[in-house]
Amino acid sequence: MKIPFVDLQTQYANIASEIIPAVESVMKRGAFILGEEVEAFEEAFAEFCGAKYCVGVGSGCDALLWALKACGIGPGDEVITAANTYIATVLAISYAGARPVLVDCREDSFQIDPSAVRKAVTPRTKAVIPVHLYGQSADMDAIAAIAEEYHLVVIEDAAQAHGAEYRGLRCGKMGRAGCFSFYPGKNLGAYGDGGAIVTDDEEVAGQARMFRNYGQSRKYYHDIVGWNSRLDTMQAAVLGVKLPRLSGWNDARRRHADRYRELLDSAGVIPPSETPGNRHVYHLFVIRSTRRDELLADLSARGIGCGIHYPIPVHLQKAYRDLGYSAGDFPVAERLAAEILSLPIFPELTEEQIEYVCRAVREFVERTHSA
Repeated sequence: MKIPFVDLQTQYANIASEIIPAVESVMKRGAFILGEEVEAFEEAFAEFCGAKYCVGVGSGCDALLWALKACGIGPGDEVITAANTYIATVLAISYAGARPVLVDCREDSFQIDPSAVRKAVTPRTKAVIPVHLYGQSADMDAIAAIAEEYHLVVIEDAAQAHGAEYRGLRCGKMGRAGCFSFYPGKNLGAYGDGGAIVTDDEEVAGQARMFRNYGQSRKYYHDIVGWNSRLDTMQAAVLGVKLPRLSGWNDARRRHADRYRELLDSAGVIPPSETPGNRHVYHLFVIRSTRRDELLADLSARGIGCGIHYPIPVHLQKAYRDLGYSAGDFPVAERLAAEILSLPIFPELTEEQIEYVCRAVREFVERTHSA
């Protein structure tokens, strides 16, 4: 049996009858840039997140960048975020002109450690970016308390958390701004790059709209130094078809995660936990194994697509040597990077596929344990 890590072909086959006319409508009208589908999707996604405003942009990385700039973060400022995030979070801080300050994560949830955030605050700290990694919210009560105490802006990196909830609130709703990626493999994915900022702050939304469109307040009137970072109309059309299905797809991911945990119980690997108050949407199903690389090779040989998210923490990346961090600075992030393995998870995953994956994991552990 061959099991892909993500099966976008099956998803497309299930919705092609709606996708094709939605895209054809854009092509027939020729409204390729900021067409009506963009505004319609922005309104629908803002409502989905429980926010007043949504601004579609070119990518998730752009969403973080423009959110930072719209919140006034720039040169001389420090922004705290997690060492175990995808590098896009940190790149956005750098391109805003601020200095990234990295902190360790919690071992139980993989999320940013609020106690480490508190210790990292300096007089130059202006913002914190909690990353809702793998589809589960960070501890936003603790983050909000620190932000209030030190007058910090909270910008959520919700690129992997479309529809995830923390104490009844959707991710993206809890900071001054929430940032999403619509990379194709996300829970809500386009057919190319795309991203969005959601916010209740009218000023942030207005600034973000100008930043994404050459700094224009209206055509040919450039109030700020902006850039070209608009959500493509055809991608908005695709997202508009997919959004009504997102909650159902997330429910399917949760069922698959429950079945994985059931079949992997006492299997010699550590499945992911769902912390109290959270509604995890399992963008990724990440297990831990002290023999991760051998397990990955074994599963791959059996036709099972897997991934490592992420093998090298940001502080050990060559691009960020200038931050001055060294191996051992963030021991939890480093330990997790050596042990984590993402198993296949997508809404269309079948019971037979889950059983095959879990059987393969169990057989590997039994074989290597007895060797």
